[in-house]
Amino acid sequence: MKVTVLVGGVGGARFLQGVREVFGPTAFPATDDGPGGPHQVTAVVNVGDDAWMHGVRICPDLDTCMYTLGDGIDTERGWGRRGETFHAKEELAAYGADPDWFGLGDRDLATHLIRTRMLDAGYRLSDITAALSKRWQPGVRLLPVTDDRHETHVLIDAPGGEPGERVAIHFQEWWVRHRAQVRTHGFVQVDGNAAPAPGVLDALSDADVILLAPSNPVVSIGAITSVPGIRSALRNTAAPVVGISPVIDDRPLRGMADECLSVLGVDTTARAIAEHYGARSGNGLLDGWLVAPGDTAVADPVPGIATAAAPLLMTDPSATAAMVRAACALVGVHP
Repeated sequence: MKVTVLVGGVGGARFLQGVREVFGPTAFPATDDGPGGPHQVTAVVNVGDDAWMHGVRICPDLDTCMYTLGDGIDTERGWGRRGETFHAKEELAAYGADPDWFGLGDRDLATHLIRTRMLDAGYRLSDITAALSKRWQPGVRLLPVTDDRHETHVLIDAPGGEPGERVAIHFQEWWVRHRAQVRTHGFVQVDGNAAPAPGVLDALSDADVILLAPSNPVVSIGAITSVPGIRSALRNTAAPVVGISPVIDDRPLRGMADECLSVLGVDTTARAIAEHYGARSGNGLLDGWLVAPGDTAVADPVPGIATAAAPLLMTDPSATAAMVRAACALVGVHP
């Protein structure tokens, strides 16, 4: 069975642990030494959070997936390396180097240095991700949705500007530096004619089931589907597309889903998010939608989207695996 997962952020990385639990680890490429199995899992990962800082290319979602699946993540924070130190960040701040608000760890810096060297040498981000994964053996194929620049920027009121004047800042600055506590008007992708990375469209067209992880609907899943060609591939694939709600009791557990959804005028409820994605029988993306028991979408599902309830707390990979099985069963897929 071929399984494709659209994923971003800490919640998405943890969801992949459950997918791997259900479908078993697979080595990519198949000729590599490592665990194999009858199934193939491909994670199409958001790159909207990617940024250049201090001369290195940082890919937070790719690295969070890689570290989480490779047992190197700081489980308390949910991001960054376990046993991390921040001496380089402190020294950069002492020199007055900007930005001084981003938590660049010493162990993490090594990953960014290798990635940047390979980018400078002309390698594609997808090839670099495969090379880095050889160390971590994530057990799933990690693919950036695009090899091209596709950064999420945020439209805010211009500081000290005229009324109505707006500027765009990088998503990282909006969230990490400002904690989303500035007047916000929208999200835009800054890119240079981005196209899906090699293998991404095949992973969508050839899949037996496609899962939208319980990641941020706007700046994770939304950033992925904004890459030209991705939305149409999801609309046209023969595989059923099932989303997992990122909210429980109609509120997010962590992250910034509510801040992002409110900018778009979308309520932070399971039903409103399903409406935001839309039914594939209409002009949307979803065939199925898995929500938490008691959420509004249980009693009042969106027409055209098969909806079911299951516990959605990802307390450990086994609990997450139960979510994955429930999502697959919703569209008649039984691993």
